[in-house]
Amino acid sequence: MQALKGIFNFYINSSIHVALATYSLSWLTLLQFGLSYDENILYMVFFATITGYNFVKYFGLAKLYHRRLTKRLKIIQLFSLVCFIVLCFYLFQLKPISLLYLGVFGAMTFLYAIPVIPKRFFLDEQHNLRSISGLKVYVIAVVWSGVTVVLPLVNNTYPMAEDVWVTAIQRFLFVVVLMLPFEIRDLNHDSLKLATIPQRIGVKRTKIIGSFLLLLCFLMEFLKPKVMRTEVWIMLVVTLVTLILLLFASKRQSRYYSSFFVEAIPILWLVLMLIA
Repeated sequence: MQALKGIFNFYINSSIHVALATYSLSWLTLLQFGLSYDENILYMVFFATITGYNFVKYFGLAKLYHRRLTKRLKIIQLFSLVCFIVLCFYLFQLKPISLLYLGVFGAMTFLYAIPVIPKRFFLDEQHNLRSISGLKVYVIAVVWSGVTVVLPLVNNTYPMAEDVWVTAIQRFLFVVVLMLPFEIRDLNHDSLKLATIPQRIGVKRTKIIGSFLLLLCFLMEFLKPKVMRTEVWIMLVVTLVTLILLLFASKRQSRYYSSFFVEAIPILWLVLMLIA
């Protein structure tokens, strides 16, 4: 039992779960636009997510405590290195235009974690995008939307028409809502200078805003040129599940409430699409 718990914790802490979420959203995009399974872009997104998230999460720890890193963290670092090597292989399989877009989103991820921006833009000692007041959730949502909507379509030379931008905005709103349970969970730990949404307007209003964004996200399904009845019903189920998890989110939520159940929603969305 202890071994299974250790494996599960590694699955969460090494960002495999969140990588499956981005992989699922990327495959979902291909399904929504009637495109074939693109192994190169999907595997690239999967391994890029692991590499990027572990870099963001553990860069500071490795920098400060590199001489006495725990065994678990060293294993995650080694795992991340292997994922980075595999990522490099799939990068060479992508089209040049895809690499250009990926470079933009990669730069945003880099600036999100690394202190390279002038001090005058910051409200605390961490000079990165993550520390700019109120910006965190929007940076993540833009990157997720770009990587899971724009990249799969660009790599398949799909025209950037109106339906693409509707889907991209819809995905942006969806990711913002997915981030809210995390921000509620971290309310007692985040610096007040981060000015997260719950810090600025409170938990109750955060849930109201999140509910409104979910409704808007669902209604945007009807703005698409081709409204598919099956996809509308699936979107309704996903919206309701997300709403329930948002409304029950609290500062004292269980350890895996957000990191597993909330992040599993994109995987559920993909499974429903594949079944349908």
